[in-house]
Amino acid sequence: MEYNNLGHSGLKISPVGLGSWLTFGNSVNGKPVGDLVRQALDAGINLIDTADVYALGKSETALGEVLQGIRRSSYVLASKCYFPVGDGPNDRGLSRKHIFESIAGSLTRLRTDYLDLYQCHRFDTETPLWETARAMDDLVRQGKILYWGVSDWTAGQIRDLVSLCVQNGFAAPISNQPPYSMFHRDIEPEILPACEELGLGNLVFSPLAQGVLSGKYLPGQEAPEGSRATDDKSNRFIGRYMGDTHLQAAQDLKAIATSMDIPLATMALAWCLRQPAVDTVLIGVTRSEQLIENIRAAEIRLDDDILTQISAIIDPLPRVTGV
Repeated sequence: MEYNNLGHSGLKISPVGLGSWLTFGNSVNGKPVGDLVRQALDAGINLIDTADVYALGKSETALGEVLQGIRRSSYVLASKCYFPVGDGPNDRGLSRKHIFESIAGSLTRLRTDYLDLYQCHRFDTETPLWETARAMDDLVRQGKILYWGVSDWTAGQIRDLVSLCVQNGFAAPISNQPPYSMFHRDIEPEILPACEELGLGNLVFSPLAQGVLSGKYLPGQEAPEGSRATDDKSNRFIGRYMGDTHLQAAQDLKAIATSMDIPLATMALAWCLRQPAVDTVLIGVTRSEQLIENIRAAEIRLDDDILTQISAIIDPLPRVTGV
């Protein structure tokens, strides 16, 4: 597998990263977590992404258990803070207090001395930007994090942050983690160009539109039993893609993938990776077969004819915003 530099940093990451938002500690527990992590590492994936809020800390705990005994330098471990992890007024946001307490909790659950990448999970309108940037810079200087980034910030917020860090000599962010897929393209007009200009790489999540771009959901039919769309614990965000317009588009895209002799999911991930500012796609898998299928995207290059066919299907689709 060829590795990408994350933004303008020297950090090398795999073009396919292992996410854990709705999987580890949630729909996947126990031995299957370890099996999937080890299979991913053996296949060349070196980026593992989580957050303190995923399954209320259980995702980090599950990963901390399975990563014991695996050489620490062989993987890039990323987590996040911002969302509420308790009922107290300081158990959320990007204040210095919450950041320092959140990193302590994450390091404990993940059983490690440092994170390779620590991300501000959303923008905090109630905390001065300077306070957040200074806290992250202090964590870098203390060696608790090696790099830091943001998740789902606007182009303007990213520009303001980078400018502030440069002016004050703080360690600047190297990454952004936004949603991005064939069905969710909000970041193309402003965020991707800003990141490319400022040297931030993008680790995109939900690149399969919550699994709809696997092609398993059919227009006019009930969702398959056991699929994410039927799971009340993980189907909160999938509804926007479950109308017949998007489901039919997925089937039309599947026909293109079939002509290439690859699964739709593989083509959908490769489509995301065509963007210069997208350094990795984060996948959430529950089965070994999904992992193998998704990893193939790192080897696929879509030619102009295929991209034209894809554009004819997805360009007319209604715009999807938000997470």
